[in-house]
Amino acid sequence: MPSADAPSGQTAYQQKELNASFFDDGRELALLHYVYSQSDAVRGSPSKVLAAIDNFGQQQKYLMNVGTEKGRIVSQLIEQTKPKVMVELGAYVGYSAVLFADAARRAGGERYYSLERDATFAAVTTAFLELAGLGSFAKVVVGGSAESIKSLFDQGKLTTIDMLFLDHYKPAYTTDLKLCEELGLIHPGTVLAADNVISPGNPPYLAYVRSTTEQKKKALIDDKAAGDDRDGFVDRTKKSVSEETG
Repeated sequence: MPSADAPSGQTAYQQKELNASFFDDGRELALLHYVYSQSDAVRGSPSKVLAAIDNFGQQQKYLMNVGTEKGRIVSQLIEQTKPKVMVELGAYVGYSAVLFADAARRAGGERYYSLERDATFAAVTTAFLELAGLGSFAKVVVGGSAESIKSLFDQGKLTTIDMLFLDHYKPAYTTDLKLCEELGLIHPGTVLAADNVISPGNPPYLAYVRSTTEQKKKALIDDKAAGDDRDGFVDRTKKSVSEETG
């Protein structure tokens, strides 16, 4: 995501650090402490929690949150389509979870699931959802995306998905979508919103969602015959900075 993008307000986030880690270096816990130092002022208000996160990104360190334009587009989709059940793959520090869960609840939604592999990121996301007053509506599930989807399905907690937001490990976009289809979670009218498919790009995902039903059936047979390799992504791409973050 562009470092000049500030999810709200006019001030840009701090520049993304070059030749250095710009996530999972302690900034996420620093963010948590920063926002909770203002808990009395922001408690119960999703917009104020988001503004506090933005302030940290603007004044202290870059955060790879969903940006202004993408956040607005997805929020508008939620308002228009009114999903009863929305699932997010990849939470990072919960900016998108707070933004989209708030929009889904206001649109009459029943449940929001945010799936995050990293336990620290999941804990920060949970804390922000609770602080924003969304804790009873939005549920954070810790673990790999495929395992979490299967677990929710097996427990009977997830029987359908009305809107799916993908912003996690890029090679898993297609395989996780296929899994949801195989479990019968995707139905006519399900809305798919995927981040970073144009830049840095995700050709396998775009090819799959643009293919016909017959092409998808053939691809499924071919995958099972050849063995799934996360749809052709090479190892260095699999290990990219976008692994399991949202």
